Amino acid sequence: MYTKTAAASAWPLLAAAVVACTICAGAVSAKDHEVTVAMQVTAGGLDLKSAAGARQFYTRLQHAARIVCTHGMRVDLQDSPNPEVCYEKALADAIRAAKLPLLTQVYLETHTLWEAAAHGIDVPATMAAK
Repeated sequence: MYTKTAAASAWPLLAAAVVACTICAGAVSAKDHEVTVAMQVTAGGLDLKSAAGARQFYTRLQHAARIVCTHGMRVDLQDSPNPEVCYEKALADAIRAAKLPLLTQVYLETHTLWEAAAHGIDVPATMAAK
């Protein structure tokens, strides 16, 4: 009985640890040097097995992608020369790295299957058939 409880409680921690490693990154320039800005995004306090939790996490990823593709919250960084392309790449990279079907589903509410495929996001066959 204790083994089952321990295994059941370990799964959410594992999922949170995997998602905590998701990074949004964008290239910006600082005094004629291109640098990569990364921002760690965690799923702390969210239930990623629920649609509401996946939506909230997606919002966090969107916010992080906007930050890293613009000012990067650092002194002397200029915006990316093409912030929208940077944003889409950073967001898609985070979605792909998370490998969460509900998160992918939220992404597909505003993006096409073609866009997902172009960014290397695996779309489960059940979602692609819709």
